[in-house]
Amino acid sequence: MITCNLNVNSKNPLYIQLYSFIKQEIESENIGCGEKLPSKRALAAHLKISVITVENAYAQLLAEGYITSKPGSGFYVENFAETDKVSFASEISESIPETMPIHYDFRTNRIDTSDFPFSTWAKLSREVLSEQSVDLLNACHHQGILVLRNEIASYLKEFRGMTVDSEQIVIGAGSEYLTGLIIQLLGRDNAYGVENPGYSKIYKIFSANTSRVFPIPMDEKGASTEAISGFGVNVLHVTPSHHFPLGIVMPVSRRQELLRWANSRADRYIIEDDYDSEFRYAGRPIPTLQSMDKNGSVIYMGTFTKSLAPSMRISYMVLPKQLCGRFTTRLGFYSCTVPVFEQLTLAKFMENGHFERHISRMKKIYRQRRDILCIKISESKLENFVKISGCDAGMHLLLTVENGMKQNELLASAAREGVKVYGLSEYYSFPVTNMPENIIVAGFSGLNTDQLVKGAEALERAWCLK
Repeated sequence: MITCNLNVNSKNPLYIQLYSFIKQEIESENIGCGEKLPSKRALAAHLKISVITVENAYAQLLAEGYITSKPGSGFYVENFAETDKVSFASEISESIPETMPIHYDFRTNRIDTSDFPFSTWAKLSREVLSEQSVDLLNACHHQGILVLRNEIASYLKEFRGMTVDSEQIVIGAGSEYLTGLIIQLLGRDNAYGVENPGYSKIYKIFSANTSRVFPIPMDEKGASTEAISGFGVNVLHVTPSHHFPLGIVMPVSRRQELLRWANSRADRYIIEDDYDSEFRYAGRPIPTLQSMDKNGSVIYMGTFTKSLAPSMRISYMVLPKQLCGRFTTRLGFYSCTVPVFEQLTLAKFMENGHFERHISRMKKIYRQRRDILCIKISESKLENFVKISGCDAGMHLLLTVENGMKQNELLASAAREGVKVYGLSEYYSFPVTNMPENIIVAGFSGLNTDQLVKGAEALERAWCLK
């Protein structure tokens, strides 16, 4: 029987503590491959914890491939080789010196602000100061000023095929803040699911607000519906139009599966994060889950951070109509966290067509940079062992490097050439078995043409074995 000391006062939930203990026992071979684990009820009785705690721990181990389930028989430790175990970036053995100069940083959270229409924004700002000075001194509606919410509703209808009312829109200072509001609105006792891998900050936000957050593994279509059901999740956060960082565009079949899952119970919701939907380079924009939803099960989230500037902390969410009253009752005491001046200026920017023109211009710039990086790779020795994927949308690529190096070696050798790239493992909230150790996430939006060319040349020197 498995015996471990669980601390009820720990910040980590009991199921996480139990999961971590069993995983460590398996990896240290104290529990052997093929060995049968205690039944959920037996282990719960032995440890004096709830069956659901054991169930959640087993579900995580099952999702990650540490154990397997045999119907009618129970749970058994999976057979896997030592070399298949995950290696996280935080555990990289070949460390990169902090003082090593980095000339080309392929970060994913940078955009080109040099092409921001400063003169236009300044002109509109002066108009706001001149024409709406009184409004600037007054508190606004807790969901944001109506004129901006109307502009957002018009934009979503024209470019995302969404029919929403301004009363459904809530404006806030960044998606992180709005995510916290959603958790308060729906309840901290819900079981929340987040994509694994995914945007790590999202997992941290959910973990900071609730003890019941589950990393949902990805398959070739997106978030695994089997895992969602296995964890007992009832609120799911997804990026269906362009998954970060894998670049998966969720097909309509999986979208329909998720909507059927959400619509099967009244307490189920999908949080659709459409963080960079404007930047799609091939074909028409992908329809949103919200536009496909007929039962009010999708909370849509959008942001101007990627499209305008990181410092412009203006994001918004679109609530299902049945949640609008609840939001006002429970959270209407919160003041809108975006200054009225910025909201009025952005509303004018959108009303006069400047936002649409800016997006069109930046899409051309980013497409050109993507093409330059891809061409430079294809015309170099990198073509022989680097596979590019995830290039139809967004501001980053996935590079699968098949030169025999593992992630730690790829990062370290690149750093020695003055290049900083990022391993896929950095985006996993929870470890998984059989994680690829040769996939690099490379953002291109924050580097100019010359930097991309020279950065690719440096990667060629770093990764081409002598």
